[in-house]
Parts: sequence; structure tokens; C-alpha cells
Amino acid sequence: MRRLLTTFTAIILAAIFSTLTAQVLISANDLAAQAKNPDYIVVSAELDSEYAKVHITNSVNVSYKAFYKPGNIEGLMVSDAEIAKILGDAGISEGKTVVVYDEGGGRYAGRVYWILKYMGVANAKILDGGLEAWKAGRKPVTKNPTNITKATFNGKPNKAMLASIDEVKAAAGKSQIVLVDLREAAEHKGQANQSKGFIPGSVNVDHTTLLDAKGLYKPKADLEKIFAAQGVTKDKTIILYCGSGVRTGKGYVALVNIMGYTNVKVYDGGYNEWVALNNAVTK
Repeated sequence: MRRLLTTFTAIILAAIFSTLTAQVLISANDLAAQAKNPDYIVVSAELDSEYAKVHITNSVNVSYKAFYKPGNIEGLMVSDAEIAKILGDAGISEGKTVVVYDEGGGRYAGRVYWILKYMGVANAKILDGGLEAWKAGRKPVTKNPTNITKATFNGKPNKAMLASIDEVKAAAGKSQIVLVDLREAAEHKGQANQSKGFIPGSVNVDHTTLLDAKGLYKPKADLEKIFAAQGVTKDKTIILYCGSGVRTGKGYVALVNIMGYTNVKVYDGGYNEWVALNNAVTK
């Protein structure tokens, strides 16, 4: 009887997990089926120039760079109030179902998705495979901008999703905290993009390894192997970083939405802030 109950519980949990994952990653076919749903708003996270070339019909543009704070440290987020204004001006309110996409690499969509979750959008989703999957499915695209009706964004920021630079410094040497660098392997090693190395104690999970050849997120079992190989396990506190915060979203989606981790934070200042403040790096 105990074994039966254990098996039954496992099946129920697996079903719940599958449902949660499905709620975050949406296929091109499923998104197309919602084309006339007024509760859905589709958002391109690409640069304005890329949106102008081609985008999903009726999608609006909220570039990942729209959230960059002016200054010498690339990638720091603007204030919560400024984020709320950017989203509202694009017609986004916290009560909408917001589907984000990019060209298919996932990093820009992941970034804007994470910002939406941070700002309190309960029903945020990612178009799995991005624009490439949409076009492969022969879904409608256009060069014409979408008419926008501005909204008032009243979402409440979740500060628990953020890790400060002091938390990152305090994590050094603590076995129950893992600092994960989502940059490409060559950057982590200090061999590309002017990188001098990595934040001391961090491990590297190259964000490009999280998607398959079609730009779709890999299955849970594959992702678990990738992270476990670097000592990233569910019983630990995970702090994610990259250069400018853009690539951490992919790691967040993989860990929280696909693998079911619950204790994941983002050091949004990332490598750029770390070195700008003259902190040591390891190579």
C-alpha cells in the first residue's frame, strides 16, 4: 500500500510539474490558436531595428535593451517605476497573458520574461523556439508596426528574485550556495568578449547548452544532467549571473520552470558590475 501511495504521489507531482512547464513554454501552434484572444499580448524582445524587419503579426516591441540604465555599466536595470512605465506604454498590464519571443536564441526572450515575472506578471510565457519556430510553422509575420493602446501597469516587484552584490560576496566558500555563470564557456575562461575570467567560486553553465538544435528548451532530464555536472542541485540556493543580465533568464526558465527549483536568484549586476567595482576575478 505504501509503495502504491508513493507511486501515485509521484504521478500526481509529475502531472503538476508538466502542467506548470506547459504554462510557461508555449508552442507556435498553441500561440497561433490564441491570435484573437484579447487577454493575450505577444511581445518581441528584439532590438527595434530587428522588429522593423519582421515580427509576429500583431506583436508589440519591448526590446531587452529598453530596460538598460544609462551609464558606464552595461545592463543594469532601470528603476521599478521606469520598468512599469515601459510595460504600460507597450500596452502590457499585469493581468494580461504576455508571451515573449526573440529570434530563437532564447536569451532576449528569457531576459524580458524574467523581468515580467519580477514585476508581478503571473501569466508570462515564452514562445518556445521563438520567431524561427513561428516562421517554420508558416504563421503570419509582418513588417508593419502594431497599433498600441497604452495600459497602466500595477504589478508588484518581487525583490526576493534578486541577489545583491553583497550576497554574491557572502556566498564565497558556502557549500549550500552555488553561483552560476551563464556566459559562454570562452567568456568564463577569460578568452572572449574582453572577459578577464569569472567571479571567484562560480561554476559555468553555458546558456547555449540549454536549447536544442531547433532553439527549443531541452527536456528536464537533459537539463538536470547539465546543471548537476556543475554541482547545481535542488537542495542549494542558486545565484545566476552573466555579463549584463540578459542570459540569466534562460537559466532561470530551465531551473525554475522546467526543473522545478524554488530557490533561485539573479545577480542582475553580473560580471559587468563586478569588475566595474574593482572586484577580483578568477581565470
